[in-house]
Amino acid sequence: MTSPASAAAAGTIEIGGDLVVRRMGFGAMRVTGNGIWGDPPDLGQARTTLRQVVELGVNFIDTADSYGPEVSERLIAEALHPYPDDLVIATKGGLVRPGPGRWDPDGRPEHLRAACEGSLQRLRLDQIPLYQFHRPDPAVPLAESLGTLAQLKDEGKIRHIGISNVSLAQLQAAQQITPVVSVQNRYNAADRKSESMVDTCEQEQIAFLPWAPIQQAGSNPAVAEAAKRHGASPRQIVLAWLLARSPQMLPIPGTGSPGHAEANVAAASIALYPDEVAAITDGA
Repeated sequence: MTSPASAAAAGTIEIGGDLVVRRMGFGAMRVTGNGIWGDPPDLGQARTTLRQVVELGVNFIDTADSYGPEVSERLIAEALHPYPDDLVIATKGGLVRPGPGRWDPDGRPEHLRAACEGSLQRLRLDQIPLYQFHRPDPAVPLAESLGTLAQLKDEGKIRHIGISNVSLAQLQAAQQITPVVSVQNRYNAADRKSESMVDTCEQEQIAFLPWAPIQQAGSNPAVAEAAKRHGASPRQIVLAWLLARSPQMLPIPGTGSPGHAEANVAAASIALYPDEVAAITDGA
């Protein structure tokens, strides 16, 4: 594979009817320290990576207040503000980090309001284009959590609402409370528990953001075969497979390395053959 890296090769997707972004995004979880805790070992490299993905045509960056915590959002602003006109920054709230390795849900209305306000300040935004509820909190009714986000939307602090780590039943319940324009669940060539969610998002024109999109990239024999045929890495092949899987798919591979970021974006130029897509799909 010798095509130059450009996110434009992935085509575009419409989020919420008015946000048009390229279908190769960037997940900013990894521009943090080990265990997604604290500052990254090399702050300069983290900022360079963020600038690099934008230079490669990526105009959708996904982050969360819990990444660091707060580190990822702060670095995005330091590296990229003032933002390009077409850059969409999506963030999330609803998880708290008492310490390294801890990801505890907190869907209380007061917490979500404070989390949103904090994200606005760190990202230096007047309005968050896409704010995602990071995970339902079993101790708080979904209607209370999402009702708070709907209020923040009415106040102009949020443009669109998405949800993450949800079941189909939870998506349906959320849609009774507020319009939902995106779903972010774990999904990759090896982990297909959200297969029916991808299908639902395609039917309802909801953007699907797969997290952990390249984990276990080499565990599927069909991936290795396609990588050899295209002169690409298994990581690139599984990203190309995601793009081929559904037009509502918006991969957000993350890294703290400019070189890895370029390789990920280059996957947008890989056109898999239908038999390769089917083999990877069947080989999970």
